[in-house]
Amino acid sequence: MSIFKKILLSISLISSVIFLPNSFSAETVLITGANRGIGLALAEQFQEAGYNVIGTARKPTKAKKLSALGVRLEQLDIADPTSVSALAERLDGAVIDILVNNAGIGGHSTDAFSDLDIEKLHKVFNVNSLGPLRVTQALLPNLDASKNKRVASISSKMGSIELNTWGCCFGYRGSKAALNSFNKVLSMEFGKQGFVFVVLHPGFVKTDMTRGRGNLTTKESSSGLFKVISELKAEDNGKFYDYQGKPLPW
Repeated sequence: MSIFKKILLSISLISSVIFLPNSFSAETVLITGANRGIGLALAEQFQEAGYNVIGTARKPTKAKKLSALGVRLEQLDIADPTSVSALAERLDGAVIDILVNNAGIGGHSTDAFSDLDIEKLHKVFNVNSLGPLRVTQALLPNLDASKNKRVASISSKMGSIELNTWGCCFGYRGSKAALNSFNKVLSMEFGKQGFVFVVLHPGFVKTDMTRGRGNLTTKESSSGLFKVISELKAEDNGKFYDYQGKPLPW
């Protein structure tokens, strides 16, 4: 074969790969609470890997670091049903391959049980437990339009009843335990439809929520979480993992 023919053949092969319809289309991931901490680090991880990233923030005008990434920025307050519905309307018809329910708060806590204001716990449950449930429900049609349908909710090993060996933090522990339970229900309800639902412990990460305390940076945590989330398979449905993919007890 002449050199000229070899060049033509090479160009033809390259073109067939480049223009092969839909074979290399990037997946879309939506990350709640992506304006800082683990959420922002996850947005960076997914974007660098070639995903189409939608990041949400309660106050988009203040989400400068997220905006600087060049991802699609959407307003969302997961504790506000109206805000969740508005997001679903704006995303009507869009395919979402991965939903990462990351937004959350530490919530009210006291050293002594006698000082606990039980009425203040409504907020942490509304954000940490009901918030992800609202978002998942609202975006279920978008996820159902995907071939993969993955939902990863950032929980905590503090939501594990078995691992609770030192007490503390009624609102945070309870809200994450409820999130874990909701996830299990969803995994059973929708597993046969091809959905994969998991809850993930990000590790003890240095963020605003932990007041800079922790043994992991957001980059270290998000790197592990990205690997776990991006590699989820049907057999992972309903599981509870840490950021390295290690199974955790309920």
